[in-house]
Amino acid sequence: MVKHWRVDREEKYEIVEKWFLKDLEMIDGKEADTDNPYFDMHFHKVYNMEAYSCASKYTFARTLNKLNATYLKKDFKIVNFDDTYLNDGSIWSSSNRDFLVVMRVCFYASNLLCLSLCRFS
Repeated sequence: MVKHWRVDREEKYEIVEKWFLKDLEMIDGKEADTDNPYFDMHFHKVYNMEAYSCASKYTFARTLNKLNATYLKKDFKIVNFDDTYLNDGSIWSSSNRDFLVVMRVCFYASNLLCLSLCRFS
């Protein structure tokens, strides 16, 4: 856990606490259907956390999941997160694919517009 503060124009970071991934039992996103940066990490104790944004919360959960799959292969739970955004195979999962997301939304919107303008006899 990192503490962040600003002194004049300089930003400071301090490592406040460290945990081992092997001790992580569960990540609780609290509410999967709302856009909030809050989540809980369950170790021997539950820690309430706040990410910079909802997107960074999901990125953090995906990263922990990848690290676990690569190194530990331990079964820990990720609950109250939208699975669509957690899976790497999804077009919605990566911030690098924002353009593709916008294109897909525009494609669906143009299809709806075309369908609404078509006359069915």
